[in-house]
Amino acid sequence: MTLTSPIRVLLADDHAVVRAGIRQFLEQAPDIEVVAEADDGKTAERLIAEHQPDVAVLDIQMPGASGIEVTRWVRNAYPKIGILILTAYDDDPYVMAVLQAGANGYVLKTAAPHEIIRAVRDVHAGNSALDASIVQKVMNQVTGGTRQWPVETLTPRESEVLALVAKGFTNKAIGVQLGISDRTVQGHLAHIFGKLQANSRTEAVMRAISLGWLSPDLTEE
Repeated sequence: MTLTSPIRVLLADDHAVVRAGIRQFLEQAPDIEVVAEADDGKTAERLIAEHQPDVAVLDIQMPGASGIEVTRWVRNAYPKIGILILTAYDDDPYVMAVLQAGANGYVLKTAAPHEIIRAVRDVHAGNSALDASIVQKVMNQVTGGTRQWPVETLTPRESEVLALVAKGFTNKAIGVQLGISDRTVQGHLAHIFGKLQANSRTEAVMRAISLGWLSPDLTEE
């Protein structure tokens, strides 16, 4: 019998009491292990480099470096690490900035413990994890009431790739599903990002939903 390794999490928040509470309920999940904690953005970057966790759970407002800056740094240095923003802020500029920086999920601290645990699992699995209120904000931002940017239609293969991205498939899993190489999947994603003017998988999926190219139900499977 093969034992599955736990999801290794780094937790960064400048409030010690908040960190302790989040850590307590995260570690009640049998498949999650908090390997390090940080109380500011620069410490988070140092510990991420040291531990290379599976998922970094970040607040937005932190001294040293904001969650947005840490997200951007992680995406450049360690692109395979999942990033979940866990914050009290749901202001539109924060939401869009952190998703554009490359975060995989955005959940409010008002979420129930089981929802945050599920978000960590979703991000680790390659899924997007967005609070319901955040989804609506993103939809409003990307549509802006009216379409403000020209959109080039996706090819049938690009549409297949994006649909699998929306379901949370990794590049490798998409390649297996479609019988193509990882490199080919990456190439299709680059074209999709360019056509949708997106900087992350989450943003691409949300733009496609706003255009009616994908059903919102896909992201919930």
